[in-house]
Amino acid sequence: MKPLLPKQHGAWAMLLVPFFLGIGLGEAVWLHLPLVIGWLFLYLATYPLLMAIKNKKRKLHIKWSIIYLVPALFALLIVLIADYRFIFFGMVMIPFFIINALYAKQNNERALLNDFSAISAFGIGGIASYFAGTGTLDFMAFAVWGLSILFFIGSTFFVKTMIREKRNPKYRIISWGYHASVIILLIVSGQSLVTIAFLPSLIRSIYLYGKSMSMMKIGILEIVNSAFFLIATLLVI
Repeated sequence: MKPLLPKQHGAWAMLLVPFFLGIGLGEAVWLHLPLVIGWLFLYLATYPLLMAIKNKKRKLHIKWSIIYLVPALFALLIVLIADYRFIFFGMVMIPFFIINALYAKQNNERALLNDFSAISAFGIGGIASYFAGTGTLDFMAFAVWGLSILFFIGSTFFVKTMIREKRNPKYRIISWGYHASVIILLIVSGQSLVTIAFLPSLIRSIYLYGKSMSMMKIGILEIVNSAFFLIATLLVI
C-alpha cells in the first residue's frame, strides 16, 4: 500500500527548519526524539484530514489520517508524560488549524492568510523544540518563531512571483519590498549579523524574477535556501 504523503514539498522545510533551529539555539535532549516523531506524524495526519474536509475521497483520507495519528499520539503521549506543559503548545496551534480547515473547505488553500497561518503553526514547533531542551520560554524561544516566520513568508512571496503570480507586477513589488524590509528591520534592531541568513532570499527574489523555472527547480532552490538559513542562523546567533 503506497503511503499518502503531502504534495507541498516546501511544507517539509517549514515543518523541520524551525524545529531544528529550536534544538540548535537551545539544547539537544532525549525528549526531542519522541517530539520530532510526534511532530512529523501529526503533520502527516493533518494533510489527509484537510483533504477529507474538502470532500476528496473522504473514506481514503480519513483512513490515512488515522494511520498517521496513532503513532503521533503515542509519541506525543511520551512527551506529555515527561512534561504536561507541552499541551499548551497544542492548544495554541488549534486556531491555526481551524483557519487551514476553513480554507480547505472553500478549496482556497492558495490564499495568503492560509499560508501565513500554516507558517505560524510550523513556527510553534520551533518554540516547542526550544522549550524541550531548555525548559523555558525566553527571548530566544520567540526569536526561533519570529525568524522562521519572517523567512518562510518571504519564501511564500517568492514562489508566488515565480508561479501563480509571475505576471502580476504588484506581487513583484510586494516580494522585493518584503525581502528588503526584513533586512532593514534586522539592521535597525541591532541584528546585522542575522541578515546573512536572509540575504540569499533577497538576491534570489530579484535575480530570478521573470526567469522560467520548473516547479521542481524552484522547490530544490527553496530547500537549499532553507538549509542555508538554518545553518547561517545557528552560526551567527
